[in-house]
Amino acid sequence: MLGLTASALLTGAVAAAPAGGYASMVAAAMDRMMAGMMVKPSGDVDRDFVTMMLPHHQGAIDMAVAELRYGHNEQLKRIAQEIIIDQQQEIAAMKLAIGQPLPPSTPAPTQGGDHHSHMEH
Repeated sequence: MLGLTASALLTGAVAAAPAGGYASMVAAAMDRMMAGMMVKPSGDVDRDFVTMMLPHHQGAIDMAVAELRYGHNEQLKRIAQEIIIDQQQEIAAMKLAIGQPLPPSTPAPTQGGDHHSHMEH
């Protein structure tokens, strides 16, 4: 990628679109995801797999939240809701598989309040 961030690539790709909020939200999610996936191998393949997959799944959740917030296609919004549920379940299953505790229960990213608070993790 020649050192370009996802933000730079996505911003350039959608510069003509009037969805700047969407573009910046997704680009930030992609940047967090890519940074989180850069894991130094620990020698424990299972733990390394989970450590790399968690930000990948969280990135999918964050992008689905952006679709729900800015999208217009009801079919895609339903798919985004399914992605959020599926990815949250997979994150929980992977954490449990390697003995990591689950985080305390919080409202789903689509329930009330500030969408950005979920995006900060």
